[in-house]
Amino acid sequence: MNALIVEEMIPLLQVFDMPSSLRFYADILGCRVVMDDGQRLPDCDWVMLELNSIRFMLNTAYERRHRPECPDNARTVAHGDVCLYFSCHDVAGAYEYLRGQSIPVKAPVLSHYGMLQLYVPDPDGFNLCFQKRA
Repeated sequence: MNALIVEEMIPLLQVFDMPSSLRFYADILGCRVVMDDGQRLPDCDWVMLELNSIRFMLNTAYERRHRPECPDNARTVAHGDVCLYFSCHDVAGAYEYLRGQSIPVKAPVLSHYGMLQLYVPDPDGFNLCFQKRA
């Protein structure tokens, strides 16, 4: 048998508060909800988002009726180790846009391997990197 034949990968991120996550991903980044769990948006527990041809999913770590008042640090401590990388032909423009949306971003940096990169935290502490070859 040859290697597996796969067609797509769709990452899933566990989020604490779906309305906050949807404000960030849909309202600010421009993702659109292509599927959801059938509950009323934004108070749902699962969505599939699309940004151009990129798809990823968000799922609440707790269903609403079981959600504690604040995130459990034991569950979220490693979120900073997760990063989604997006190809972005205008990293400087993305930086200016996100600053205008009051998103806490630092100026893009040039990596030692030749990529201009803009790192952005999401509401749950996951990292997003918008990058292009310098």
